[in-house]
Amino acid sequence: MIIVHHLNNSRSQRILWLLEELGLEYEVRRYERDPRTMLAPTELRSVHPLGKSPVIEDQGRVLAESGAILEYLVERHGQGRLRPPADSEQRLRYLYWMHYAEGSAMPPLLMKLVFDRIGRAPMPFFAKPIAKSIVGNVLRTFVLPQLKQHLDYMEGELGKASWFAGEEFSAADIQMSFPLEAAAKCAGLDARSRPKLWDFLQRIHGRPAYQRALERGGRYELMG
Repeated sequence: MIIVHHLNNSRSQRILWLLEELGLEYEVRRYERDPRTMLAPTELRSVHPLGKSPVIEDQGRVLAESGAILEYLVERHGQGRLRPPADSEQRLRYLYWMHYAEGSAMPPLLMKLVFDRIGRAPMPFFAKPIAKSIVGNVLRTFVLPQLKQHLDYMEGELGKASWFAGEEFSAADIQMSFPLEAAAKCAGLDARSRPKLWDFLQRIHGRPAYQRALERGGRYELMG
């Protein structure tokens, strides 16, 4: 039995979704973020030294990192499903998007989340104008231009095919879901600004396996 150590509002939702798409049996062990710090509980460190989610256990193996977990599950349990054929052009695109999601798309989104929190954080009245000025400058000169560049790029790439790796839905679309849901939550992604990306989100939200994963995983506040 595959065990998913699932943290609320986290990347581990993608793991549940993939397992539902593959029709595999699994057990969910739930963990809740600290409502003040939004950090994972210390109990997760007994599963993996970094104490983060997602982590899975499968046949005595403990595996972390969402991209690695997705690739492992597709390779070991997918029976050829949810990834393009080897040596195809689509397989290259699949590999690219599997790594782009966390390597390129997420860093500016994380910076946006962090600086937004700094701007809202309580602080002495005399420090607030300074903090707001610094936050505003970083967002305006670096973070927001980076986000626009990446969202424009992804919008253009989805204009080439129905899904990120080609005309067939794949695990790369599951991997890409998290940064796009984060962008819809905090970076202004909507139907008017990026219609193809918005349509992608509506299509994945409508998939029965996605809905079943939400039922297993619980409330998911990253959804745009």
